[in-house]
Amino acid sequence: MRRALGTVAIFLAAFVALGFLLLPIVAIFVHTGPGHLLSQLTSPAVVDALVVSVKASVIAQALVLAFGTPTAYLLASRRFAGRSAVITLVELPLVLPPAVAGLGLLVAFGRNGLLGSTFEVLGVSIPFTQTAVVLAVTFVASPLYVRQAIAAFESVDASLVAASRTLGAGSTRTFFRVILPLARAGLAAGFALSLARGLGEFGATIMFAGSLQGVTQTLPLAIYAEFDRNFDATLAMGALLVAISAALLLSLKLSALWHGSRQSSRSRSDLLSWS
Repeated sequence: MRRALGTVAIFLAAFVALGFLLLPIVAIFVHTGPGHLLSQLTSPAVVDALVVSVKASVIAQALVLAFGTPTAYLLASRRFAGRSAVITLVELPLVLPPAVAGLGLLVAFGRNGLLGSTFEVLGVSIPFTQTAVVLAVTFVASPLYVRQAIAAFESVDASLVAASRTLGAGSTRTFFRVILPLARAGLAAGFALSLARGLGEFGATIMFAGSLQGVTQTLPLAIYAEFDRNFDATLAMGALLVAISAALLLSLKLSALWHGSRQSSRSRSDLLSWS
């Protein structure tokens, strides 16, 4: 009897937890009909916010890949004094309150910030521009990619890297022909997480870039702006972000399954070749 009650309690707790997590997501889609949600996606506020979000995300993710990949490889492949401190600094934006992240960007790149005078001499103003949106998204999203990329590079078999170097491949060729292919599953996972975090960024963006429709207003900012004016458009943008997030998670799962099956096939072929 006691065992049965324990089992019932576990299932009940799981049911409540799953219901709590799923109910708000389901409610976004069932509050109004799918046709009405789709029709709201063509409203000017939604279209402008979508364009700004896509543009900022593409540029930000390109920066994350271009600078985050070599940074992650350096931290994964080198051991030096202060390495743990550097990794902690890289991860720090993950736990910063978004408003603090935006404030930090403002006092770093703003007109009166640390680098403000330099940009002023060059005739460049960053705050409350699309450049500010890109910087805010990059700042909050890049640690997710770098942290995952470090783990991916550390998981690469060092003997394969050594074999490549022994066979005469230089460090650059070894990196692109051996290390990157072996780490690509982890890098793809980090990229997807970084992209999802960047698309959902709110606090740092509104502090550093403002919320100007068609200029700096991303989808999360437009949801906040339209909340009192057009609730249906707000629901449509929320549903769109949920769909994008779900697609990213699904792609991660499928990528992991594909990579795992490929690794298993490769292991079986290796065993057959030795038998």
